[in-house]
Amino acid sequence: MTTNQTKYPFQDTALELDTRVKDLVSRLTEDEKIESMLQYQPAVDRLGVPAYKHGTEAAHGLAWLGEATSFPQPVGLACTWDADLMKEIGSVLGDEARVFYKRNPAVNGLTLWAPTVDMERDPRWGRNEEAYGEDPELTAELTTALVKGIQGDHPKYYKAVATLKHFLANNNEVDRGSGSSSIDPRNMREYYLKAFEKPFKEGGAQSMMTAYNSINGTPALLHPFVNEIVKGEWGMDGFIVSDAGDVMGIKNDHKYYDSHTPGTVESVKAGIDSITDDAELSKQALREGLEQGTLTMDDIDKALFNTFRVRFRLGEFDPEEGNPYASIGEESMMTEKAKELSLRAAREQVVLLKNDKGTLPLDKTKAGKVAVIGQLGGTVYRDWYAGTMPYNVSPLEAIRGKVGSDKVSFKDGNDRITLTSVASGKKIGLAEGEKSPVIASGEAETFMVSDWGFGSYTLQAESNGKYLTTDEETVTASADEVYGWFVKEVFHLLPQEDGSVGLTTWNGKTVTAPNGGNDALVVSEELKTFGATETFKQDVIVNGLEEAVAAAKAAETAIVFVGNNPLVNGKEEIDRPSLDLAESQQRLVEAVYAANPNTVVVIVGSYPFTSNWVQENIPAVLYTSHAGQELGNAVADVLYGDYAPAGRLNMTWVQSADQLTDIKDYDIIQSGRTYQYFEGNVLYPFGHGLTYATFKYSNLKLSPAQVGTEGNVTVTVDVTNTGSIASDEVVQLYVRAGKSRVKRPLKTLKGFRRLHIEAGATAKVSFTLPVQELAIWDVTRDRYVVEGGTYSIMVAKSSSDVQLVADLTVEGETIPARNLGVATHAENYDAYLGVDLDESKEGGSAVRVVGEQGWIAFKDADLGSGAAAIEARVSAEKAGAVLEVRLGSPDGTLAGRVELAQGEAQQWSTVKAELTGASGAQDVYIVLSAGVRISHFEIR
Repeated sequence: MTTNQTKYPFQDTALELDTRVKDLVSRLTEDEKIESMLQYQPAVDRLGVPAYKHGTEAAHGLAWLGEATSFPQPVGLACTWDADLMKEIGSVLGDEARVFYKRNPAVNGLTLWAPTVDMERDPRWGRNEEAYGEDPELTAELTTALVKGIQGDHPKYYKAVATLKHFLANNNEVDRGSGSSSIDPRNMREYYLKAFEKPFKEGGAQSMMTAYNSINGTPALLHPFVNEIVKGEWGMDGFIVSDAGDVMGIKNDHKYYDSHTPGTVESVKAGIDSITDDAELSKQALREGLEQGTLTMDDIDKALFNTFRVRFRLGEFDPEEGNPYASIGEESMMTEKAKELSLRAAREQVVLLKNDKGTLPLDKTKAGKVAVIGQLGGTVYRDWYAGTMPYNVSPLEAIRGKVGSDKVSFKDGNDRITLTSVASGKKIGLAEGEKSPVIASGEAETFMVSDWGFGSYTLQAESNGKYLTTDEETVTASADEVYGWFVKEVFHLLPQEDGSVGLTTWNGKTVTAPNGGNDALVVSEELKTFGATETFKQDVIVNGLEEAVAAAKAAETAIVFVGNNPLVNGKEEIDRPSLDLAESQQRLVEAVYAANPNTVVVIVGSYPFTSNWVQENIPAVLYTSHAGQELGNAVADVLYGDYAPAGRLNMTWVQSADQLTDIKDYDIIQSGRTYQYFEGNVLYPFGHGLTYATFKYSNLKLSPAQVGTEGNVTVTVDVTNTGSIASDEVVQLYVRAGKSRVKRPLKTLKGFRRLHIEAGATAKVSFTLPVQELAIWDVTRDRYVVEGGTYSIMVAKSSSDVQLVADLTVEGETIPARNLGVATHAENYDAYLGVDLDESKEGGSAVRVVGEQGWIAFKDADLGSGAAAIEARVSAEKAGAVLEVRLGSPDGTLAGRVELAQGEAQQWSTVKAELTGASGAQDVYIVLSAGVRISHFEIR
């Protein structure tokens, strides 16, 4: 019942939660409900409901709200293989979110847009730094732990709420807003969905963001999986939010509808509860949907129930004294404990890629002079979703702290240049002023040029330390850092035949020096066209490579830092142009090594590189992500033996991008992607990472060694530190199936443990392996199946360094011969060529021919004593289209053929063809010509 303090039932904490939420939603007017469907939910003063914002970025620290504890990028956090650490980090994120919320609750919400759970089956993805790698088990375990830390362990209240992103199959930036990811049911169930399942079912994540892309032709935020699987199968009881601008993108980018209203309506019906988009357009579309009757207030009430229920669980409508998280205040911001945790995370994510002859650790008492070389050695960079670091320690600073400043020299390896207008002969300099316009003045400015590779440069004016940037009209030396959604500090120096260079901006517009001098450099609308007045003579004042070589020669040890700037050449909206190190960095490493063979290379990067020469020649190589405020201390601790590295790679480092298929190819099974299916040679395997200690594995045991399809198997193994120092070790559990109806992974990660073992000590490591984890998705019956047979249970140091193997016998199922006499979805093929998956407007996915011809195969089909006909649901966009049924192979025995009437892509009809000679056990191939789609068929 209500009291003086509880005017309305929704304020009564004695009532059941869902009753309170329904009461609040019922009291909102229609306008208030429509307003509350947006990311920024307005205050409803008459009910005492405050304003609230859904969405605070927290990929590896709270972003854009002010100073906050900074952790390594997620790509680095994944290299820790440490779920306990992830939970502690999540707790800090939740604590600091509470502090920001208390400062400004209307703007700094408690629903955090993290973690990114997307599967990274392609290392060229521009957002590689934001996610946790190529394996669903590793990703699921780490993100589940992060979610638990963020949300807390109170039975009633959440500290904050984690928003998993981006659902689903979002691993390329090229055409991400308009493109479609083609994914068949096995890839979907065994790979892409697996990463998201555990953070919901075990982590209890209360929010999820849909992806920009389509999935099999259906925009992700309209895909039935949101309701059917996330809210249905997995029981997620929180809310779904659209990505920024994506609801309007249904019309603008996907061209799925010709107005905003149907897309907005369908997104709400498909499970979107909170719209992150243009407020006025969104509200107009919702109102039009209500007026047209395509949307009901029940639809809106359902969505608002989901968003407000989460707000109730955050304690927003309850007295603070009952909520343990409400008391979190400024004392919880950037604490010493959080600082120590940041250092621990930065240390744990360092991967020792190579260490010939014990090159590392270096002896800080005997190392002599040290040359730190490369811009990345003297700088700590932040990526787009990084917050504002309260401080940062560069590797250079930390190394000086280890061995003494007098023993350490630093050379960034960058050239210092001047520029002269070819037309006027005037030197390029800086004018006075707050933004320091760049002018052709006759007074030369010296610029430090950083070559990030692939035509991308940044130029920093030496006189004021500012980067050149542009406002699209003029060029100024006014940027403190290379940063922004549009990275306007990137320029392109384009060589000309006369030896001069053309200068273009980040988006390819020409920089010119008009009128010969004393005018600011301006940005022309012309793209990449150069005349005599639009080029510049470049004079090298200081040769950075020569400086680096001289420093290396004068030192006992050279430590070369290479890698990427996280805002250049690969970021949101920009996929990487190559996996290689920048050519300038490659030249730097080679020249330094030639000058001093006692060279160590540290790769500071957001993604894998094809650093083959480095691996072949350099004696010791480290990898670290852009690890935040403690980057330098962590790297120096590893280099000088104050911390024994034990990070493991979260992705396969291939030898060449040529080993990868197209970046839009989402079929990891047929294309042989990730360590699970790739059979070629790699630079570094998934799970790779060396240590300063040595470890011996022994006594692998399975209990029981023979099981049915239910229950668990206990896997135990002894791990002994046979080295002379204490160290962490990461024990990895893989499984490989024996005989199977389908192509199975070479191995699949099913568990891992990071543990600390003292020198000489032995740890007994135990894994619980549910037998259902061995299941595959059976496309013949649309369900998970554990096949009977022998499975290899492997404990390993990496995916390619298996230490011990034991056999597990499973008394499981034998998948029967395929029955094509029932309605069979075309997407449930066993093999294919020349097709992808698209949408059928009649429901579900359809197979679409993408070239002149394509086929889909259905193996081991039982056609009995003889099949008389095929009946199929098809559409054909081109004249002369045909469907053929062949036996044994795509060009095997022709059993039937039917010509298809030309129509529209979604103009579906049922066709029938008589079959001859179709009997017994057969591999059935359906061969289709250009422009044909098929959704389902029966052979009877």
